[in-house]
Amino acid sequence: MHQPRKRFGQHFLHDPGVIGRIVAAIAPQPQDRMVEIGPGLGALTLPLLGRLNELHAVEIDRDAIRHLQEITQHDPRLHIHSADVLKFTFAHIYEGERLRLVGNLPYNISTPLLFHLIEQRERILDMHFMLQKEVVDRMAAAPGSEHYGRLTVMLSPWVRVEALFDIGPGAFKPPPRVVSTVVRLTPHEQPMAIGDPRHFATVVGAAFSQRRKTLRNSLKPFLDAEDIAAAGIDPGLRAEVLSPAEFVALSSRLSAKLL
Repeated sequence: MHQPRKRFGQHFLHDPGVIGRIVAAIAPQPQDRMVEIGPGLGALTLPLLGRLNELHAVEIDRDAIRHLQEITQHDPRLHIHSADVLKFTFAHIYEGERLRLVGNLPYNISTPLLFHLIEQRERILDMHFMLQKEVVDRMAAAPGSEHYGRLTVMLSPWVRVEALFDIGPGAFKPPPRVVSTVVRLTPHEQPMAIGDPRHFATVVGAAFSQRRKTLRNSLKPFLDAEDIAAAGIDPGLRAEVLSPAEFVALSSRLSAKLL
C-alpha cells in the first residue's frame, strides 16, 4: 500500500460513508467534464468513474499514479495527468467546454491553488473541494465577522462559496490535526466589474495587513482620506466591515488615480 507523503501534504480519505456523502453532493452525471485534483489512492476516483463516461485526474505523486492505474486496471476512461496542479493549465482538457473540478486538496497549497483556479474560472462550471475548516470559514465569512478577511474578499468577486458539511479527522489516513469541510465554489455568471485585478489585490492586501487600523492609515501609501471618501466610504472605518463591492470601489479609485 502506498504511504502518504508529508511533502505532498497527503491525507487519504477512507471512510465509505463520507465518500458517499461527497459523491452525492457532487451529483456527477455521465456526460460531465470532470477533473479530479490529487486523487491519491482513488477513494473518490473509483465512485466517480463508476458514474462518468470518462474522468481526468491531476496527480503529482508517481507512486500514487501507479496505484491508480493498478486499481482501475488501466481503465481507458481514466486520463491521468502527471503534473503539479499549481502549474497545470486546464485549457487543453475538453477545449471550449466548462469543467467540474473535485478534490481533497493538500492544506499546504490550498490558498495559492484557489487563486490559480480563479484565474481559469471561465473554463470552470463548479468546484467541490475538501479543505481545512478554518480556510472554508474564512472563504465564506460575512463582513464584520471574526473570519472575514483578505481571502474572503479576494474570492467574492469571482465565485459563490457554499460550505456543505464538516469531516472529522478520523475519515483520513493519517488523520489530520484539524477538521475538514466540503465546500462548493461556483463562478459567478457575471463577476464584479474590477478594472485592474492588480489594484484590487493591492487595496485588499494593504487594508487587511493591519486590520486594527482605519482605512485612512492602512491605505495611506495608495489612497488618502479624500480618495477614500470620494469612493463613498468613511476613511475612519476598518477593513473588516467593508463589503467586497466597497473594496472594488476603492480599487477603481486607485486605478483612476494612477491613470
